[in-house]
Amino acid sequence: MDSRRMIAVIVLVPVLVSLALWAFAWPAARTAPHDLPLGVAGPPTAVAQVEQRLTQREGAFEIHRYADEDAARDAVEERTVYGAVIAGDRGPKLLTASAAGPAVAQLLQQAVTGQASASGTPVQVVDVVPAPEADPRGAAFGASVLPLALAGIATGTVTTLLGLRGARAVAALVGAAGLTGLVAAAIAHSWLGVVTGDWWAVAGVFGLSTLAVGAGIAGLGALLGRAGLGLGGAVMMLLGNPFSGASSAPEMLPQPAGAIGQWLPSGAGASLLRSVSFFDGAAAAGPALTLTWWAVLGLGAVLLGGALRQRARGDSPAPDRAPAPAAAA
Repeated sequence: MDSRRMIAVIVLVPVLVSLALWAFAWPAARTAPHDLPLGVAGPPTAVAQVEQRLTQREGAFEIHRYADEDAARDAVEERTVYGAVIAGDRGPKLLTASAAGPAVAQLLQQAVTGQASASGTPVQVVDVVPAPEADPRGAAFGASVLPLALAGIATGTVTTLLGLRGARAVAALVGAAGLTGLVAAAIAHSWLGVVTGDWWAVAGVFGLSTLAVGAGIAGLGALLGRAGLGLGGAVMMLLGNPFSGASSAPEMLPQPAGAIGQWLPSGAGASLLRSVSFFDGAAAAGPALTLTWWAVLGLGAVLLGGALRQRARGDSPAPDRAPAPAAAA
C-alpha cells in the first residue's frame, strides 16, 4: 500500500505541474489578437485602404464599418469594438478605450501608427474611455481575479467540509459572498481606486463572482463529495484564472481559451466588472447571466445533494398518519 501511494505521488506531481504550466504559460506565450473587434469609419476609398492594411494580419482583426466618427465612438463606448480607425485626408485618427484593456489599446496604437509611419502620416490617438489613473496599465485589475477565485473556492470548500447542508449551506455561501463583495469594493474602489463607477454595483459584481465560484464548488462537493471539490477547484484555478483574459482581453488569448474563459466565473466576472466600472453597464448582460447561472445551478446542486444525502441516511420525516382509534373501554 505504501509503495502504491509513493508511486501515485511521484506520478501525480509532474502531471499537475504539466497541467499548470499548460494552463498558465500557453495563453501567455500565444498572446496576440484573434478576431479582435475593430471599427473603421471615413470615406469609402480611405476606409478600403485601411482595411487592406489591417487584414494583412490574417485573423487578427474583425472589422466593423461605421458611417462616421460619432458612430464609431459610440461603438467603442458600448464595448462593441475595442477601438476604431477614422480615416481622413489629414491622416488617420485612432480611437481607443484603455479601460477595456490597456494591453489592447497599446497593441492597436502600435499597429495603426506602425502602418501610418510607413507613409509618413501622423496618427492622432484619442483615448475615449481611459483607464483609471490609479491603475493605468490594468495590473491591479488583472490581479483582482485570483483573490476572488480563491475566496470562492475557499467558501465552497469550507462550507462542504464543515458539513453544512441544504438551506444552511446556501445561507453560508450567500452571506460569505455578500460580505466578500463589500470588502473587495472597499479595497479596490474606495481605497486603491483601481475600479470606478457605482460603488454598490461594483460590490455586487464582486459578490456575485465569488458566489458563482463558491456555489459551483459546493454544488460539486454536495453531489460528488471530495472528488467534486477537487474537480471544481482544478477547473476554477487551472482554467478560470488563466483563461479569464482579465489582464488583456478574451480576444487576445488563443482560441478556444478565450471563449472557455468567458463561460467560467472568473472570465465572466472580469468582463462584468469592466462594464460596470468603466462603461456604465454596457455589454453587461452576457457575463451577468453567466454568473447568475453558475450561482443558481450551484446552489440548486447544494440543495439537491443535501436532500439526497438525507434520504440515503433515512432521515426524511415520516409522512403524517391518522391517529389510531382509541381502544373501547
